[in-house]
Amino acid sequence: MCAAVPGYSPGFKRPPETLRLKRKRARRSEAASPPCPRADPAPAPTPRPFPRPGRRNPFSSLDNAPRPGTGPHRPPGFPALQEPRPPPGSRTPKHPLWQFLDPLQENKSTWKEECSERADVTTLRNDLHLPVSIPDVSSSPSTEFPADWSIKTRLLFTSSQPFTWAEHLKAQEEAQGFAQHCRATSVNFPQSIQEPKLSTELRCAFQQSLIYWLHPSLPWLQLFPRIGADRKIAGKTSFWSHDETLQQVLMSEWSVSFTSLYNLLKAKLCPYFYVCTYQFTVLFRAAGLAGSDVITAVVSPTTRGLREAMRNEGIEFSLPLVEETRSKTQKNSETNLDTEVNSPETGKNTEDEEEQGVSDDESFSWLEEMGVQDQIKKPDAISIQLRKEKNEVQVDHKPESVALVKGTNTFTLLNFLINCKSLVAAAGPQAGLPPTLLSPVAFRGATMQTLKARSINVKTPVHSCYNDIFSLEITGPVMPHCLHTLTMLLKSAQRGAFSAVLYTHEPTAVFNTNIERILNKETMCKELTKCGLHLKTLEQLIQLPTLGKSSIRLLEMRDYAYTWKS
Repeated sequence: MCAAVPGYSPGFKRPPETLRLKRKRARRSEAASPPCPRADPAPAPTPRPFPRPGRRNPFSSLDNAPRPGTGPHRPPGFPALQEPRPPPGSRTPKHPLWQFLDPLQENKSTWKEECSERADVTTLRNDLHLPVSIPDVSSSPSTEFPADWSIKTRLLFTSSQPFTWAEHLKAQEEAQGFAQHCRATSVNFPQSIQEPKLSTELRCAFQQSLIYWLHPSLPWLQLFPRIGADRKIAGKTSFWSHDETLQQVLMSEWSVSFTSLYNLLKAKLCPYFYVCTYQFTVLFRAAGLAGSDVITAVVSPTTRGLREAMRNEGIEFSLPLVEETRSKTQKNSETNLDTEVNSPETGKNTEDEEEQGVSDDESFSWLEEMGVQDQIKKPDAISIQLRKEKNEVQVDHKPESVALVKGTNTFTLLNFLINCKSLVAAAGPQAGLPPTLLSPVAFRGATMQTLKARSINVKTPVHSCYNDIFSLEITGPVMPHCLHTLTMLLKSAQRGAFSAVLYTHEPTAVFNTNIERILNKETMCKELTKCGLHLKTLEQLIQLPTLGKSSIRLLEMRDYAYTWKS
């Protein structure tokens, strides 16, 4: 009878227990059905019109295995065959051996992952490259977009026009771009460039827009971003982490560079710079930028300990977002004051607040009257202070904790940061590593760096054909002036039609908070003409910040008009 089974293997002697159980169940099902005539053992076994699902050889090829969701092959004229069901209470046997015998099973998981990754990349590219995917921008068309003081980690520009002009710069064009940056040369372009690939000035200006200055410079370490970068730095060589003498040398050089940057900022030769530590980021802006007539410094995120240390050093600062929330609460309370005065609960709430305002010594005087003041443990001074500062502690590490320092207090902040021991990590991958200084202009001890740029061509399906979508990717610490300069170049090179996805370093998004100062813009623009920025870029950075706690995530230009979404 075994020879009559199609696909029978003579070498199949002692099957595993799971397969033996399967054979027994199949025989029980055969006993209920009428017996099938035996085939002649001498000639080769003739195939049956349809195979029995219970007696299929588990060692057969994958092509003979039943497909999920499909039944066995049934010639025309034969009735549908129902698969035998296991008896109630029994479990369907699993055959892990099949997984090893299936020639494609080993690559199934890898294939699924690759397919999912390809699908994700295709979906992302389709979403980013199709102009139809940006219909719900939150702004009306404008000739300029607001200043975004956050640091971007990646820019992805897409357009229907190729970015061949940004590829394979010649050595002379690269050198000319470096020279233009060091000499602060501003280049103006027409509204549209007919042949961008043949425009040497455009390619030189593109190289010029990618340059920034960094300190310290350790090529084997990624020095931005610093917040949450322990995993990326872990395992890299940090021979200074256990050498105090070397740490002092690094901090001494860093202090000189930091002071040099502040002096350039004070002389209005540097528009702004960033101090990136492993816990927070500081943005120093020259007088005249962001609508302020004095030097400003924005610190985010902060903690109660940092704010307390700044107060102890005599640094006057404000919490703009917390004060804004308080002012809104006061206005709401004033509007509802008339209705709440007549309510009986108001008097009780007022009495409770007065009782909470009583000093801590008086609040525990009743224990002395009962004579049990020594038996009951009183809360210590730190617990009482934390209870009083509960609202202030709740904003720690949040955007609402942003601190604003103005005027001469920024110099005090400079000295505080230089002498602050907690500015540098004492343990971990970033131990002994000074904060990162980022600037658009050169300063003492800085190293010239360039952002990484690459162009990608993608085909996207549109109806029954494929359209070419061209993209330009910029990676690295993209500062506000760089974003504006690149958009000016793309405006002329891409004929006023492109879109961009901006990836923000989240701790810096709150730098767009408004500081509520209005100045004479023309006077401030004249005083900052020597800071090394293009005049149009300078005009944008002088404007008051309007984005608040958010930043620009999506930027699009159509017919030479900007729309954006934050």
